Amino acid sequence: MSVAAARPIVMAVTGASGAPYAVRLLETLIERRQQVSLIVSDHGLRLLDTELGIGSVAALRDRIGGARWDETVRVFDDRDRGAAPASGSALTAGMVICPCSMGTLSAIAVGASRSLVERSADVALKERRRLILVPRETPYSAIHLENMLTLTRAGAVVLPASPGFYHKPQSVEEIVDHSVDRVLDLIGLPSPEAHRWNGPEPTRSK
Repeated sequence: MSVAAARPIVMAVTGASGAPYAVRLLETLIERRQQVSLIVSDHGLRLLDTELGIGSVAALRDRIGGARWDETVRVFDDRDRGAAPASGSALTAGMVICPCSMGTLSAIAVGASRSLVERSADVALKERRRLILVPRETPYSAIHLENMLTLTRAGAVVLPASPGFYHKPQSVEEIVDHSVDRVLDLIGLPSPEAHRWNGPEPTRSK
């Protein structure tokens, strides 16, 4: 078993937009039997309800599949800053915030730690663990960009939900999967189904 599989991934869902990315990422982690410490903020829950009609964490469990969820997912309250992900001594394989609102990104950049999501991200940075932030908002203001630069310098990876199209997606699901596959690459769980650029098609001589 790999280190990534042995230790839980902390996954947080915050506001803004991009609920399909969050659900697909969580589905994939569960399919891989990856242990997940899940934190859904109040705004993240509102997002899931607005974009996908998922009105509660229980509804999210039902959408993804209860049996596998129960084997792999442990849910934490965003208000509980004393939960396991808030401590550096609780070993994890890193953290992904998908989607990551600009308010959350800003709070992490200044070390606010007002919630479990923010504190868990602060722990990932101080423990030198992988922290992946998936913002979807656009365009970015100078403040957003400065906060992203601050976090990148601190060791985080800012991965905007900006899918490529070289694989010629035929559905929204394939567009979503492209960004999710990039996240999986970065946490050490690459997808064998991922579309990868191998250069242009060779020119056939006549």
